[in-house]
Amino acid sequence: MGLYPEAIFRWVGDRGLLLEFGDRISQEINEKVRRMALAIQKESIEGIIETIPTYRSLLVTYHPFILPIEELKKRLRKIEKQLQEFPLPEPKLTRIPVLYGGAYGPDLEFVASYHQISPEEVIRLHCSKPYFIYMIGFMPGFPYMGELPEALVTPRLKTPRLSVPKGSVAIAQRQTGIYSMESPGGWQIIGRTPMELFDPNRTPPSLLRMGDLVEFYPISEEEYLNWDKKDGKGGGL
Repeated sequence: MGLYPEAIFRWVGDRGLLLEFGDRISQEINEKVRRMALAIQKESIEGIIETIPTYRSLLVTYHPFILPIEELKKRLRKIEKQLQEFPLPEPKLTRIPVLYGGAYGPDLEFVASYHQISPEEVIRLHCSKPYFIYMIGFMPGFPYMGELPEALVTPRLKTPRLSVPKGSVAIAQRQTGIYSMESPGGWQIIGRTPMELFDPNRTPPSLLRMGDLVEFYPISEEEYLNWDKKDGKGGGL
C-alpha cells in the first residue's frame, strides 16, 4: 500500500499513542513522519510529553489526565490535515571519513567475497552516493541510512558480536549505519570513522539529524590516528 491515506492510531500503554503513516520504508512516508513531529512541536500542545519519530511511524507520549486520549486524537488528526503548512528544513550534507578494512573493518573481506567483487570495489560503491538518514535510534546518535547500492545488499551476521567499537561503519541488508558508541551489534563492519557522532556536552549532542544526508569517503590509517589531533581526539584502535 505504501503511504496510508491518513495515520493509523495504535495505543502504546496508558500514555503513548503510535501514529503509523505507511507499511514500508520510503522517503515519502518518512517525510510525513518528520512533518508531523515538527508540527506537533510547533503547536506546543499542553499534555504532550515527547515525540519519537522512526522510519514510518511516530510515537507520541502524553499525560492522560491533562490530555484525554480522544482529545489527543482529535488534535493530531487536525494537525495531519495541515502538514503542508509546516515546511521541513533543507537537508544538510555531512561528509564522514572512514578507514576501511583490516582491524577497523573486519567484515570488508567477507562482503567482497559474498558479492564476488574486490574490497576496493566495496569501498568505491559504499562511497558512491549520499545516504538519506531515515532515523536516529538504537543508541544515541546512531543513524539508520539508506539505501545501499544493489551490489552491496548483504545479510546481517548470523551471530551478533558482543562488542562493536565506537565509530564502526556497518551495513545490513539495504541499510548502512555508524555505531556512535561501543555496543553489541549484528551488522557487517566494513570500516571505522574517527568522527564523534554523539557528545552529550555538545549542542545538539548528535552530529547527524533525521532527514539529512551522509556521504562517506576513505582515509588512510595515518589520517585516522591523527584526526583532530589538536583536540586530543585522534581515532585510536
